[in-house]
Amino acid sequence: MLLTILLQEAQQAPKPMWTSLIWIVALIVVFWLCFIRPQSKKAKEQQKFRDELKKGDKVVTIGGFHGKITEVKEHTVMVSLAPEITVEIEKSALVQNASQVGGQG
Repeated sequence: MLLTILLQEAQQAPKPMWTSLIWIVALIVVFWLCFIRPQSKKAKEQQKFRDELKKGDKVVTIGGFHGKITEVKEHTVMVSLAPEITVEIEKSALVQNASQVGGQG
């Protein structure tokens, strides 16, 4: 919508080309700050979380299962869901427990 308004203004009044270019660059910067940067930061935090997994950590799967890590392998972890139930789960299927983020829990 903003781009449409800028294009209409450019057609109505003969303004220097650099002013339109500044607006386009500003839009790209705002888009990057609002969408791309936070997503890449979140992905890095998630990867750091997965790299730092160790035996005894409490985890939550993307499916909502809560458990405790009993063994860490290269791409998977063994998670104890109940006293007699241990399953092998991909590290990519684990998410940070919201209650543990920021030192809580």
